[in-house]
Amino acid sequence: MEIKILLCDDHRIFREGLKTLINAQKGMRVIGEAADGMEGVKKVAELRPDIVIMDVSMPGLNGIEATRKIAARGASRVIALSMHSDRRFVSEALKAGASGYLLKDSAFNELSSAIRAVYAGKTCLDPAVAATVVKEYVMSSASVPAPSSFSMLSPREREVLQMIAEGVSTKQMATRLKLSVKTIETHRKKIMEKLDISTIAGLTKYAVREGLTSP
Repeated sequence: MEIKILLCDDHRIFREGLKTLINAQKGMRVIGEAADGMEGVKKVAELRPDIVIMDVSMPGLNGIEATRKIAARGASRVIALSMHSDRRFVSEALKAGASGYLLKDSAFNELSSAIRAVYAGKTCLDPAVAATVVKEYVMSSASVPAPSSFSMLSPREREVLQMIAEGVSTKQMATRLKLSVKTIETHRKKIMEKLDISTIAGLTKYAVREGLTSP
């Protein structure tokens, strides 16, 4: 049976190279591509791929929030493919519903093996981040940590925060998210209250630190 794959990454040359490698594999085929998280979520609904290869850091809607939306549908499994080995990125991707997490400096045969493993219902982690995940699990089992400020934001508030950090205007946000300008302003106010940040510059720095967007 052929494994249908969707590539979601904002770098076209990376997608094209990965597509060539995957299509050369027996039993795998790239059926679609997306340049950002929003397009990725839409393509999943349209194409119903078995596996989504998801970049973590993308404009518009980052890969973690896109993974959360895709996982909620339950039809496709996500493998996060990222340059970030930091605990926060790995943890958030897995919490969002990713079935795998690989680093972009992995050899292609590692990705190929991960695709087959995740398709079979398994979880696959890059060896470089596996130890981090185990350590976090042990620590969380030993104590109940206080919730971080980021975890208190709703998925919608995280989307708005990312757009604020990327310089998207309130009107543009309202259009993209199909919400009223007043609702966007309410979200922004709640974000500032939850994070105890009073300026757009402060929100931007916070978003970059949390990996929602790039500096």
